[in-house]
Amino acid sequence: MTLQTRTAAADATALAAPKFCLTVACPSTRGIVAAIAGFLAEHGCNITDSAQFDDMETGQFFMRVSFVPETGAALGTLEQDFAAIAAGKDMEFAFHDEAAKMKVVVMVSRFGHCLNDLLYRVKIGALPVEIVAVISNHMDYQKVVVNHDIPFHCIPVTKDTKAQAEARIMKVVEDAGAELIVLARYMQILSDEMCTRMSGRIINIHHSFLPSFKGANPYKQAYARGVKLIGATSHYVTADLDEGPIIEQDTVRITHAQSPEDYVSLGRDVEAQVLARAIHAHAHRRAFLNGSKTVVFPASPGSYSSERMG
Repeated sequence: MTLQTRTAAADATALAAPKFCLTVACPSTRGIVAAIAGFLAEHGCNITDSAQFDDMETGQFFMRVSFVPETGAALGTLEQDFAAIAAGKDMEFAFHDEAAKMKVVVMVSRFGHCLNDLLYRVKIGALPVEIVAVISNHMDYQKVVVNHDIPFHCIPVTKDTKAQAEARIMKVVEDAGAELIVLARYMQILSDEMCTRMSGRIINIHHSFLPSFKGANPYKQAYARGVKLIGATSHYVTADLDEGPIIEQDTVRITHAQSPEDYVSLGRDVEAQVLARAIHAHAHRRAFLNGSKTVVFPASPGSYSSERMG
């Protein structure tokens, strides 16, 4: 066998091998990293990427480790065997298969730019998610969604029917086995009960650089203040409007000569990009809740690559 043949065979084996990740959150103490690395080595796992953060203010420790089970260790076995280490250090932990796509329900009202962007990114494999349903309080995007072979549910919401509407929404989420709800410019305020029930599992895109310009019409608010930057913020949803832990943000420069309508047009691209990056972080298990804030680790090498170009 030539060197070239051996290299090709090794590359094929590496591509075929499963890749797992371990996420950990716990009180900070000595020996956490050593315990995790030692456990993985003992179980025949090779670490390929690792990130950690020790929050000196809260005393919390966060870690995400990507690894290859080179001797065939199964997820179930790893979870069972790691439980003893986790118990000794009061860890919240989870093992995940990085090839598994997170099931997502997208909710939208009448602004479709974020929805269309997500549909395209999922189509080309740029986001590690499966959109299992789209819910809207209007019919505007039914054809778009159905043309992507995704179930569309129109659930109107009024002040008097909010509780019934949210019950229908949660039935769609549960029946589809969704792990995440994405509010892609869904212009209804969720109830405190739904926010609590889905805590850490609802991501919203707000069209301002929070904490500036909360609530309705943030572009008009920005225009009235004469700002020179407008932005978008993606955050976890809580019962406090636009106050949830921030996952991702970005800005675009504007000038005194531009109108509120210009702000809306310029904001579309940054909203779509910020929301997609937040979903990518959550789906890759890179985002951790840390009180009213988040810890978001950098993406692993290769995690942004698409399955196809278009």
